[in-house]
Amino acid sequence: MRLTDSHCHLTDGAFGDDPRAAIDRARAAGVVRIVSVASDLDDAVAALRLARTHDGVWCTAGVHPHAVSTNGASALVAPDALREACADPRCIAIGETGLDYYYDNAPRDAQRRSFLRHAEVAAETGLPLVVHSRDAAEDTAAAIRECDGAATGVLHCFTGPPALMETALDVGWLVSFTGTVTFRWFEADLVRAVPAGSYMIETDSPYLAPVPRRGRRNEPAFALHVAKAVARIRGEPVAQVAAETWDTASRFFGLPAAARRTEVACPQGAPA
Repeated sequence: MRLTDSHCHLTDGAFGDDPRAAIDRARAAGVVRIVSVASDLDDAVAALRLARTHDGVWCTAGVHPHAVSTNGASALVAPDALREACADPRCIAIGETGLDYYYDNAPRDAQRRSFLRHAEVAAETGLPLVVHSRDAAEDTAAAIRECDGAATGVLHCFTGPPALMETALDVGWLVSFTGTVTFRWFEADLVRAVPAGSYMIETDSPYLAPVPRRGRRNEPAFALHVAKAVARIRGEPVAQVAAETWDTASRFFGLPAAARRTEVACPQGAPA
């Protein structure tokens, strides 16, 4: 059984100066492909350096909506910075971009402009978008419709609302589920409703550790818990969820389906 952690932040300080131990634990758990997502342009450089160093690790380039008003502002006026960051073949997506009206760490109009600049670069490069959306469903849906036919993407760490998922799926976008699927408040019908081939799994580590690891630092190895929870909700074998999300991630990111065919029938040393 092979798993892809389609979204994490291995360059976060929570992993220290060398995330090698976390990568090794992920492989032991069957998580043999990891996408380390950038939060700003400096982070994109760090993520690319990490991806070049570790087999089975890829990265993205982009500016999180929280960072738009700081060094991420350059992405608004200089999309060339994004193009340069994503020129390396180890960079397989544009983002994390999107809208966050919950924290409002950046002006909303600046967030929207940044989102659209990212979408323009995605359309030019052919790379998909990794999108964050919190308390911004209407504006996110509008941006997705504007991208239709030009760029594709994934709504990462998806927790609703259902109408936003419908908008995304209607234009061929994906949603991705994290450890929130193990939380009591999570709307499990979202997992039941999404068709196979239209969703991925992720950890968003070091954040949102799943039950039974709630309260500790999250890491890519815990994608196994996400896969098990999704399988339980959908009433499917975990091996089926693993295989389908592997294929979906391969298609979405343009990764070889046969890459790192490490088979783990019963992961040894996997997190319990």
